Amino acid sequence: MTYLSLDGEWTLTAVEGPVPHEIAGRTIAAQVPGCAHTDLLRSGLIAAPFDGDNEAAQQWIGSTTWRYERSFDWSPADDARSDLVALGLDTLATISVNGTVVALTRNQHRSYRFPIAHLLRAGTNTIAVEFEAPVEAAERIAAEHGGALPHVNHHPYNSLRKTASNFGWDWGIDVATSGIWKSIGIDGWSDVRIDRVRPLVDVVSGAGILRAHVALDRIGDPAATTRVTATVSRNGRTVAETTGRIAAEGVLELAVPDAELWWPVGHGDQPLYDVVIVAGDDEWTGRVGFRTVELDTSTDADGNRFVLSVNGEPVWIRGANWIPDHAFATEITPDRLSRRIDDALEANMNLLRVWGGGMYESDDFYRICDERGVLVWQDFLLACAAYAEEEWLSTEIVAEAREAVTRLSPHPSLVLWNGNNENIIAFAEWGWRARLHGRSWGNGYYRELLPAIVAELDPTRPYSPGSPYSFDDYLNPNDDKNGTVHIWDVWNQKDYTAYREWKPRFVSEFGFQGPPAWTTLTEVVHDEPLDPYGHEMLVHQKADEGNAKLARGYAGHLPEPRTIDDWHVTTQLNQAHAIRFGIEYFRSLTPYNTGTIVWQLNDDWPVVSWAAVDFAERRKPLWYALRQAYRERLVTIQPAAGRSGSDGLEAIVVNDTADAWSGDLLVERRSFDGATIASTRVHLDVAPRSVAAFSLPEEVVASGAPRSEILVATPDDGSARAVWNYVEPVEQELHPDPLEARAESTANGARIVVTARAYVRDITVLADRAHPEATVDDSLVTLLAGESAVFELTAPQPIDVDAALSPLVLRHVNELLAAAAATVGA
Repeated sequence: MTYLSLDGEWTLTAVEGPVPHEIAGRTIAAQVPGCAHTDLLRSGLIAAPFDGDNEAAQQWIGSTTWRYERSFDWSPADDARSDLVALGLDTLATISVNGTVVALTRNQHRSYRFPIAHLLRAGTNTIAVEFEAPVEAAERIAAEHGGALPHVNHHPYNSLRKTASNFGWDWGIDVATSGIWKSIGIDGWSDVRIDRVRPLVDVVSGAGILRAHVALDRIGDPAATTRVTATVSRNGRTVAETTGRIAAEGVLELAVPDAELWWPVGHGDQPLYDVVIVAGDDEWTGRVGFRTVELDTSTDADGNRFVLSVNGEPVWIRGANWIPDHAFATEITPDRLSRRIDDALEANMNLLRVWGGGMYESDDFYRICDERGVLVWQDFLLACAAYAEEEWLSTEIVAEAREAVTRLSPHPSLVLWNGNNENIIAFAEWGWRARLHGRSWGNGYYRELLPAIVAELDPTRPYSPGSPYSFDDYLNPNDDKNGTVHIWDVWNQKDYTAYREWKPRFVSEFGFQGPPAWTTLTEVVHDEPLDPYGHEMLVHQKADEGNAKLARGYAGHLPEPRTIDDWHVTTQLNQAHAIRFGIEYFRSLTPYNTGTIVWQLNDDWPVVSWAAVDFAERRKPLWYALRQAYRERLVTIQPAAGRSGSDGLEAIVVNDTADAWSGDLLVERRSFDGATIASTRVHLDVAPRSVAAFSLPEEVVASGAPRSEILVATPDDGSARAVWNYVEPVEQELHPDPLEARAESTANGARIVVTARAYVRDITVLADRAHPEATVDDSLVTLLAGESAVFELTAPQPIDVDAALSPLVLRHVNELLAAAAATVGA
């Protein structure tokens, strides 16, 4: 067997479209894998797509037909077949070899294999791949089939099998790409090859069961059989092996006695077993983890549960939604994925939901999740739109779904397939029915086709028809007593305190916006002066009335910003406050509520968005709020009405660990200057994976001075405490100058030490304002009078003391109030 890679140097030419005269007719150096945008950028023919308003100036790229070409040398070998294998073509491609058309493709989300031996010649050969302009193609195909079906945003992306968000989203740039976005080459083989493998696992009486479903492609007699061997090993030692004969498709079953179980992070280790399948001269390798997965959506007294269990143990989900980590998919490296997944783990997350408007991620993404115990909820790629069920589209959806289920089947991290994002609720509530006029919209995919594919190809994993979904055809799909919900009235219409109006079983989307780090923002936004409503600022704010919603969001919580610097930190802090508020409330409902998946972990370009980590990989204050609210052991003070319907306040203790939580909880009402006014002590004896609620006595809780007092609940084991603020920051009498701060330069950054003179809220270190490449180990730290905190800044070089202590670096709520008061006084 031989393989000739065609990756590397190609040429790119614009065939047709609104091409600038300086580019028309030009032969451009190209790289495969890649896309037209990155090739143009690399050749210096366009400016940086993410900078300023270049998005608008470069719309012509998505309206242009592009042609990739290269030559290659080929020598006849002993192989009986030579196949062109393209792992990813974006999107409507015409492939030619030596001037003869080989195939037309129309799906970014699948791979292709075509026999081309009859077209090859000894010596120099040529290959060309021409991509129809995706923007025009989407419009053309929609028109050919009765007009565009309902969709969000401005392009009819639902008429193409292409990453939906590639056409722009309410956080994403519109860069409709074209290109060979995955590897391409010529695969030479004889007799037989392994076409695909699905290594499905189970655990029975302590033994790991592997059923390797093997499909072969062969030359000659289709009834002939081939000896196929399956081997399972761990740490280089074979633990199971079997052999069988297969003609076209067959199953090899192996048992691994006393298999080490794979667990999600926080529940155990992640042992992985190597699997090797050999058929003739061909070999397939992969890894599996032995574990079981179940989804309980049965009915209880309140509604329909949503409980995900691994190895029979319920897992309370602390997660985030995942979007493509770069607007140009070929720029996403394994190292970048590793850092992003570390961002999730270090924020105490245990699940990432791969959202349906993106793409099936690379094998590296799932491999890293396997190794680190991060669960993956995988959407099928159908999002916020109606999708035709007729053959012209359904055949492609079937093909990509079957390939995706097969490709991802080895990964133990993958625990749920989900039919779509918001399409069912859109049909029910977004006014689609009147616009559809009886046309198909995708319901058959979610209720019949996709669950049938999962049941056939991977019955080891559960399937959900959609998100949100109530698991009953006669209920509102977004009913909080049943299944999963998306909460978007908060952010779009309501204050974040309205999260308490919901009592959800599981929240699979909710979020609140904030700008990226200052450096990330100002590297691409150049308005003079910088202003929330400046032209380039709004280019990098894709949400409808987004900055107006930011202003409405902090109103009543934080003071009106007096400068652009204050606007930046105010909106960042309010984003953090909103999500911390929501998660702590939702987790206080455990086990009625079994999880939250915040929107969103990451960004695909520099933008004001819901992300916790911005495109330049800088962690926003929200990230630190998530790390706090997603602690395995959480203490939160909540109105008792939320959980039990009674009056007063409760201390809720969530123990999401395998060990009992025993000790005392000291609850104090304290003044801002540090004096204890009233206190009580609660004994904790909280079993593993359980929750306890403690009613707090009125004499401790009731405050006669709510503007200058707080309620503090402190566990005696060093776990993080909870603080209850009786009123919002704008109503509090916070000390205007509450910190003593000193700093020292270190070999790789600086160290800041602060001591509180009085209660100080949410000390936040904007490290990039001390040095563009600086990071900080902690932020969003609240101190009581007399307490100290140390912040370690890491940078490529020492950071000057004055830079570390700059008032633009060391921020907190108190100083925002003081500055606003001074402005009013002036």
